[in-house]
Amino acid sequence: MLLTTVRQSPRWPSLLAGVLLALVLVGCSALAAGLNSYQSPDGRYAFLYPTGWTRVQVSNGPQVVFHDLINSDETLSLVVSELAADRDLSDLGSAVAVGEKLRREVIAPEGSGRQAELVEARERQQEGHTFYDLEYTVHLADRDRHELATAVVDRGRLYTFAASTNELRWPRVKELFGRVITSFNLLI
Repeated sequence: MLLTTVRQSPRWPSLLAGVLLALVLVGCSALAAGLNSYQSPDGRYAFLYPTGWTRVQVSNGPQVVFHDLINSDETLSLVVSELAADRDLSDLGSAVAVGEKLRREVIAPEGSGRQAELVEARERQQEGHTFYDLEYTVHLADRDRHELATAVVDRGRLYTFAASTNELRWPRVKELFGRVITSFNLLI
């Protein structure tokens, strides 16, 4: 009897829709839990960064830098480089080729005292843009680090967005850093 009454109740579809909406919202907020959003002043790009991190100003370096207030050696940075306007990411090479070039010239250049290994390089499509997602291990004299990065080209600019931590913390922040890196998005 009760089941028949519930089925005939005009409120049942509204109740079901409300429950489904609540589940969707909880799922969406869980994906972004612990993350804040950042959008460039010119509206070109946006990304998510971990709650509790703060932006720091750097002279003659990356355009944007954030670091963790508690684990200050955890960083997030964005480097924007100028390219010819007609170039795209594939013109720079495959994901592996670009990853190796970044490893040799930026992460561990000759004479830097750092050694780096490209662990993984893959291509991803997002909203009409090609991204190269890269993963590195970096060996310094006193510690080992882990870095995730993504690279994308748009309108004559190469955007290289990277998150880095020490190797001891890597297992705890791997998924978080993955969400942060893949959150980088071109807006215009």
